[in-house]
Amino acid sequence: MKIRNSQMADMPEIFRLYQLATDFQKIKFPANQWPKFSDDLITAEIKEERQFKLLIDGQIACVWAITNSDPQIWEGSENDAAIYIHRIATNPDFRGNNFVDAIVNWSKEFARNNNIEFIRMDTCGNNERLINHYVNSGFSFLGMKKIKDSSELPSHYHNADVCFFEIKLTS
Repeated sequence: MKIRNSQMADMPEIFRLYQLATDFQKIKFPANQWPKFSDDLITAEIKEERQFKLLIDGQIACVWAITNSDPQIWEGSENDAAIYIHRIATNPDFRGNNFVDAIVNWSKEFARNNNIEFIRMDTCGNNERLINHYVNSGFSFLGMKKIKDSSELPSHYHNADVCFFEIKLTS
């Protein structure tokens, strides 16, 4: 298992995994699923080295992105030293491998190397199974609320109940 920055050549596979994740969400959570993400968004993440892939035997098993700021979702967090994990999408051929644990371990090392105090993540909808999965992976569940102004966020945040998760790293 290796974690690397995604490359431009990975874009077709990234979009394929996002589509498969969205199709799965439509079945499991019909009220809330990811919109189609723009090429520009993914291109920017790759160029800024914020889009990652987990490789197993040379195959992309999982992808995700990070941001260093997320003030519209995490109101009042503008000055926090944090990374925010977004859009974890797993290749169905590798489901069941608990990649969230691998992402958490990678995030902790990344955070320590970059003087980051918090690892944060959010998800839309009241999915108890997913909430428990993230808690079992080391996140504290901080609760659920609607975002005050979601106008500049992807459509799945509009009027959604958003669950907030955090790992606070100690020095």
